[in-house]
Amino acid sequence: MPHTLANLHQARGAKLAVIGQPIAHSLSPRMHQPALDEAGIDARYVALEVDPGHVADAFARMRALGFIGCNVTVPHKFDALEACDEIDDTARDLGAVNTVRFDSDAIRGTNTDGYGFEMAVEESLGLELPGQTVLIVGAGGGAGGAIAAHCARRGVKRLVLANRTEAKAETLVARLRKRHPRVDLAAIGTDDETLLTSLAAGCRLLVNTTSLGLREDDPSPLPPGCLHENHAVFDTIYKPTALMNAATKAGARCANGSLMLLHQGVAAFRYWFPGTDPEAAMRRGLLG
Repeated sequence: MPHTLANLHQARGAKLAVIGQPIAHSLSPRMHQPALDEAGIDARYVALEVDPGHVADAFARMRALGFIGCNVTVPHKFDALEACDEIDDTARDLGAVNTVRFDSDAIRGTNTDGYGFEMAVEESLGLELPGQTVLIVGAGGGAGGAIAAHCARRGVKRLVLANRTEAKAETLVARLRKRHPRVDLAAIGTDDETLLTSLAAGCRLLVNTTSLGLREDDPSPLPPGCLHENHAVFDTIYKPTALMNAATKAGARCANGSLMLLHQGVAAFRYWFPGTDPEAAMRRGLLG
């Protein structure tokens, strides 16, 4: 069971955490704890349920208890950016924070989502981002915005951002267009299924960064007509989802977010413990 801010002091030996809501599904402890043990680091990694609006409180509480750092997941990545004293260029460019380090002089943040995404797409789908055509669903959120920014930085040819609130996708497109004028960018609302299907047809890689799929009864974020056998589909959620089932039925190549979780976690671990090599232990803990 995850801990809360109220009972965090009872988590004996806890020095690292993942914060989010919901958080009980998180596989991060299963991945990070073996890496800590193998490295001989005397610390526990725990899941911490944090209500929206309480990220700064969580940081203060963890820091007071001597935590080394934490990972940040839905829905806190924007609030984490604001709650840090310092952020690096990657977090600044990607517009969100998913990894925090509690140093003696400051709370510092970075973002390893883009790196984790790229490594996972290469390993699981055999695709390289430069020159790619990509549609991202859920580009108004922390992970979606970070992945979109990373794709633009890596020189994708075309990038379509779809979001339930189209204005959020348009805002992100405007920001990315200023920084990456060579990338063909477009924004769309997910309620326009005809246009969404048309734009999806022109993209090779389709990516879900929404939270649809965290619950068993969640629908697919993309209508079935969007999917065909020439697509590669990447779902950042790391368990079976309606999107993954639909992609499989359409004959598309598909992968879930487990390898993204692995690779972003490796980068986060190295952010906390420079010079370490945790990948093998983390891979065993996560993938078996």
